[in-house]
Amino acid sequence: MTIEINLLPWREEKRARRSKRFYVALGGAALLGIAGGYAMTWFYQQQVEVQRQRNAYIETQTRQFDSSIREVGDLETVRDQVIEKVGVFTELQNGRSQTVHVMSDLITSLEEGVHYTQFSRQDDGLRLSGRAEDNGQVSDQLRRLGAAASFTEPVLSGVEAEGGGERRSFSLSMSQRMPATHAEKSSGGTEEERP
Repeated sequence: MTIEINLLPWREEKRARRSKRFYVALGGAALLGIAGGYAMTWFYQQQVEVQRQRNAYIETQTRQFDSSIREVGDLETVRDQVIEKVGVFTELQNGRSQTVHVMSDLITSLEEGVHYTQFSRQDDGLRLSGRAEDNGQVSDQLRRLGAAASFTEPVLSGVEAEGGGERRSFSLSMSQRMPATHAEKSSGGTEEERP
């Protein structure tokens, strides 16, 4: 006698359990994949947001630096204007005393028997017209003007006899020497004067 056992329902149950486990595992994996994808998306969004904040901070700082650079440029312009004004004031201050030196040197260099009839000044150029008793006095006057500290070597433009006598009228031109500034005096003179 043989006993027959029907294993079909047991196999069906086992197959159903396997299918159920498979679908549960598949569903779990899908949920885990969706959750992982969402987590990765959230993480990357946070990283992007942090980078946007950094970029915004950098842009803000860049704008502040740009405005600071513009302010520095404006301050440099103001500084240049102030330096230019100081230069003008210094030039005027030096020129103020220079006029006195020019007149003083004109008077002290005046040869006896010579007198000036006309004097004109344009920038650093000086033109003189005058009268002398003879040619020797004109020559002496040129030498004395050349020796004066305020003038360069004078250039005689012309000498004419007046009224048939020895009296002479003359005209000459020369340039004015600029005085040494305080910086040049303290450093031992100008570069041209140094050995």
